Formats: sequence, C-alpha cells, structure tokens
Amino acid sequence: MNSSHGSAKSQTSLAWIVVALLVPVALLNYLDRQMLASMKASVMQDVAGIDNDAAWGWILALFKWTYAFVSPFGGYFADKFGRRGVIIASLFFWSLVTWATGQVTTYEQLLFARAAMGISEAFYIPAALALIADYHVGRTRSRAVGLHQMGIYAGVILGGFSGYVADSPDLGWRWAFAACGLVGILYAFPLFLVLRDSPQLNGEKRESVSILSSTKSLLSNGSFVLLVLYFTLPALAAWVVRDWMPSILKEEFGIGQGMAGVSATLYWQVAAIVGAIIGGWLADRWMMKTSRGRIYVSALGMSMIVPSMFGVGYAPQTGMLLVAILFLVLFGLGWGFFDCNNMPILCQITKPHLRASGYGLMNLVSISCGGLADWGFGELQDRNVPLFGIFSVFASVAVISIVLVLLIRPRYSDDSTASDH
Repeated sequence: MNSSHGSAKSQTSLAWIVVALLVPVALLNYLDRQMLASMKASVMQDVAGIDNDAAWGWILALFKWTYAFVSPFGGYFADKFGRRGVIIASLFFWSLVTWATGQVTTYEQLLFARAAMGISEAFYIPAALALIADYHVGRTRSRAVGLHQMGIYAGVILGGFSGYVADSPDLGWRWAFAACGLVGILYAFPLFLVLRDSPQLNGEKRESVSILSSTKSLLSNGSFVLLVLYFTLPALAAWVVRDWMPSILKEEFGIGQGMAGVSATLYWQVAAIVGAIIGGWLADRWMMKTSRGRIYVSALGMSMIVPSMFGVGYAPQTGMLLVAILFLVLFGLGWGFFDCNNMPILCQITKPHLRASGYGLMNLVSISCGGLADWGFGELQDRNVPLFGIFSVFASVAVISIVLVLLIRPRYSDDSTASDH
C-alpha cells in the first residue's frame, strides 16, 4: 500500500517536473518570434531592401504561413515518433535560426530566416501540450497546461520590451537575437538529458498510422470539428489585438510608440497569466463534478471576451487610455480561461495517439485565419470603418464560439483517456 502510494506520488512529481522543464522553452518560443515586431525601426534601418511597410508585412506574414502549414506535420511526427525528440529538435533548430537572424544583412536573408523560424517552431507547441497531457492524466491537466501557457505570455511580455534593447547603443537588435539563440541552443542539451516521454504511451505513439488516415480520423469526429472552429474564431480577435493594438493605441490616444507598445501587451498578458491560473484550477475542480467542467470554464472565459471586444472598440470615444487597458485586461482574463483548456478538451474527444496531430490541425486553421484577420482589419481601417464596428464583429464571433463549445460532447474521461486504445 505504501509502495503504491509512493509510486503515485513520484509520478505526480515527475509530471510537474515535465511542465517546469517546458515553461522556459515556451517562453523562448514566443520571445524569439515576438521581439522582431518590437524592433521594427532598428531592423528596417539596418537591413538592406526593406523599403516600405508592405515589405515588412511580408516578413511577418511568411512566418505565420509557414508555421500554420507545417503545424499538422509537427503534430503528426510527435504522435508517430514521440514528443520528446520533436520538442528538443524544434528548440535546437529554432534557436539556431534565431541566432542566424542576428547575422542577416539583406531582405531576402531575413525572409528566409523568418520562414525557417516558422517551420522549426511549428513542431513545438503540439508536441509540448501533448506531452503535458500524457503525464497529467488526472485532475491536474488544465492547471498543468495553464502553467505552460504562462511561459508563452511571459515571452510575449519580454518581447514587448525588446525595443529598448534594440535602441541601446551597447546592445542592439542583433545582440538580442544572438543572445536568445544561444540560450536556446544551450538549454537543448540539459533538456535532452532530462526530458522523457510518458512510458504509458510509448507503444501507442508508434502505431503505424499515416498522416492522411490521422487527418481523416480527426475530421470525421464532429466534436473535433467543433473544437477547431471554437479554437479559431476567438483567435481572430487575439491576432488583431496582438498585431494591431500598439498602433491603435498610439493613433487613437496620441501616445508615444514605447508607451503604446507596453500598454498593448503588458497588462493583458499579465491578466492572461492570472486567467490561466484561475481557469486551470477552476476547470480541474469542476471536472470532479461533471465531464463538461472544462467546457464550461472555457465558455465562461469566452463570455469575458465578448464585452471586452465591445469595450476596446468603444474606448477611444471616451478619450481615456485607462478604459482601453481595463477592457484589454478583461480580454486577457478570458483568454487565460480559454487557452488553458483547449488541449484538455481535445484529450476528452480524441485518443492519445491523435492529440498532437489534432492540435497541429487546430493551429493550421487558426493561424491561417489569423493572417486573414490581420489583412481584413487593415482593409476595414483603410475604408474608415469605425473601430467600434470592427470590434463588434469580433464580439459577435465570440458569441458564436460560446455556442460551439457547448455543443462539444466529451467521449473520454481524464483517467480513462490514457488507457483507451
């Protein structure tokens, strides 16, 4: 009896160690991709061939497109060959690309570097979240995913401040890329020595299943299709908030670029951290009463995003930056509730050997549509559509999302998923 209790305690400790090992990787994953936007002026001035915003837009878009279209392959490889190897290889190669980005001298070289960044980073998130779900099979899954996502939010926050590094005469944007790349390369070695796949799923992950059959199996699952739509629709607003909010705050409230950048990222990302902590804890608790606990918590988060979108759109009419920040904070709280439960809900509707593949498909659709949202927002702005009208559309989409997630029907419990073949 004591031996069984000790074994269970050791397994629980190992499950949390896995999360702790991956949080720094998640931070680097988003820091390396986000800091380019904060160092735009320095990069455009230093790299030959970036003559206008359209050229800069191609740099940003190329990362998204490569990331989106490679994500399903990254997920499939993690399911087929194991999460650990995919995670470590992804970290090593995107860190190498990050370092190389600091060495580019031409526009074409920077385009190639961002495409390579998109390809190498696309393998990480599906594999990492699947590995966390493999280890956390009981009442800790949402909290574990939420803790991992906190690393992502921290990476975005640090990326928001990287403009100060670019402006420093002693450091500069090239130093930032080189330093972050070297940190990632070095961290890959101890991660290789310590990180392990969950032993319970090693056999199932190596099933001889093609990527086409995996995709067919997922798309024939009605609840998975609902989850893809649910995962995608709120992301339309999130991409616009992440990519356009600094310029929106700068123009609407007449503030400087530095203050606009911090106001557009810091507060709602901190709120997302709080939301992930509370949302993860609440979802795990609610699961003790009903198998739909995580669905209900995610829907609750979406109900926060609805008024936040109306509020962000209306805030410029008040002339008060604080109003916009408060509604962004509400958005962040709702996003945390939503973000920490996507993989756990996916685990309730798919078998373990399809988790990473499923998340890769979700990324493909979500990020591809996110690029369209960025383009569409710019088009509406050019046509002088009022900001309140644009964000009202996003709020309406969030309402649809609530309906979609409530239609999902769980097939597996947390404890039974790992053993269901």
